[in-house]
Amino acid sequence: MNAKLPIAFFGAALLASASIPAMAADMYEPPVVEAQPPAPISVYEEPASDFGGWYIRGDVGYAATDFRGGYYMTPGPGMNSFQSGSLKSSWTGGVGVGYQVTRYLRTDLTLDHLGKTDFRGSTRGACGVALDCISNDVATFSAWSLLANAYVDLGTWHGITPYVGAGIGGTRVKWGDLTNTACDAANPANCDPSVVHGGMAKWRFTYALMAGASYCLTDKLKLDAGYRYRRVEGGAMFDLAAGNGPGFDRGFNIHEGRAGLRYQFGGATECAPEQVAYQPEPIEPPVYK
Repeated sequence: MNAKLPIAFFGAALLASASIPAMAADMYEPPVVEAQPPAPISVYEEPASDFGGWYIRGDVGYAATDFRGGYYMTPGPGMNSFQSGSLKSSWTGGVGVGYQVTRYLRTDLTLDHLGKTDFRGSTRGACGVALDCISNDVATFSAWSLLANAYVDLGTWHGITPYVGAGIGGTRVKWGDLTNTACDAANPANCDPSVVHGGMAKWRFTYALMAGASYCLTDKLKLDAGYRYRRVEGGAMFDLAAGNGPGFDRGFNIHEGRAGLRYQFGGATECAPEQVAYQPEPIEPPVYK
C-alpha cells in the first residue's frame, strides 16, 4: 500500500474541518431589534368656551291671590275691619332680561303683570236703615311687579335643570273704585243707597320665592316651568266717601304656576353637547419574526 495515501486523506479531512467555521461565519443572521413602546398619543382639546351670557325670558301663568284682610276708618273716629274678602284667580304674564353668571348661578330683572280680577268683601256695622247692617263691597284689582331675582341651578340631568330662587322689589297695586251697599242684617231688602269709594294705586314692597326646572330645547333655548310665591305688603285701598274711609288692605299672598321660554345669547350653556376630543386608533407595535 502506498504510504502517501493515508497522509493525503488526513490532510483533506483537516482542510474540510477548518472550512466549516468559516462558512458558518459567512451565513446571514438578521439584526436583533428591540420592540419600542408606542409614542404617547397626542389628543387635541378645543379650548373651553366661556360659560354663561345674557338671556331674555318670557312667561305666562295662572295666579291665585290670597287677600290678607282690610280695614277702614269710621266716624268717631274709629276703625272697622272687613269681615270677609276674596279675589278671583287671574292670569299673569311677564318679560325679563338676565345674565348666566356661572353654570350654577344666574340673575335677572323681571316685569310681570297680574291681570284684572274681581274683589268681593263684606263689613258689618251701623248704617242709615239699621244699627246692625252688612255691606257688600265690590271692586277690581290688578298689579305690576318689578323684581330683581337670583337663582341657583342645581345641575343638569338629561337636559333637565332644577333650580331655586328668590327676588326682591316692588308691586304697583291698582284698586278700582269700590262700591259699598249696606243692608239691614235682619231685613236684607232694606238697604242704604250704594256708595262709591275711589280706588287707590300705590307701590308696595314685595319679595318672591321660586322653584322649578328648565328643559333644553336647543343649546340656547330652554323651556322653563315652575312655582312662584309673591308676598305683597299692605297699603291704601280706597278713599273717603259718605263719612267712611279711607280704607287699607293688609297685603296679599300670590301663588303662581308659570311656564315660559329663556333664550341665551353667546357663551356656553348646560344644554350644549359635550365635545369629545379626537383620539386616533391605537398603533400596534411592530412584530418581528
